[in-house]
Amino acid sequence: MFSRTVQIHSYPEFDPRSNKPVEQGLRRVLERLVITMQRDELIRQTTNQLRESLQVDRVVLYYFYWQWQGQVTFESLSSEKYSILGSTGQENCFTDEYAALYLAGRVRAIADIDTEPLETCHRDFLQSIQVRANLVVPILVPKGLWGLLVAHQCHEPRTWLPAEIDLMQAAAKTLATDSNILGS
Repeated sequence: MFSRTVQIHSYPEFDPRSNKPVEQGLRRVLERLVITMQRDELIRQTTNQLRESLQVDRVVLYYFYWQWQGQVTFESLSSEKYSILGSTGQENCFTDEYAALYLAGRVRAIADIDTEPLETCHRDFLQSIQVRANLVVPILVPKGLWGLLVAHQCHEPRTWLPAEIDLMQAAAKTLATDSNILGS
């Protein structure tokens, strides 16, 4: 019969007689929760204010969780029928080429998707989510392109005014300003 010796290593920060590691762990969890709640509230307020100011059907935040893969994580709607929360977009439609344009600060204002020259996958996607006019601005943080702030007019074409574009850009900059809130 073989005898086996098991060694147990103890680290001071994991001393079962101390509550210090538990308190530190709970504090870190609480800090992350507070930051997440602050971020969510900032985004919610921003999208709601934009939708009301622009008088559009929908304002969304499209967050990139991986190399040009993302989803709609926040939305403000004029009607629940316009909800696209969780939408990920057309696969392989947002390419490195598009990402590079938005990384360079591109703003895309489309007055009417039916008359604008667009890639087929882009037009099909916009039609599938009831978009007729589209305004997109990048949210740029020190690490790069964090997401897109997007306004949609769903029921009719719309010419975007310079002041509306400026408002969207200012909102995107506000969201990007506090990198801690966005987790950058």
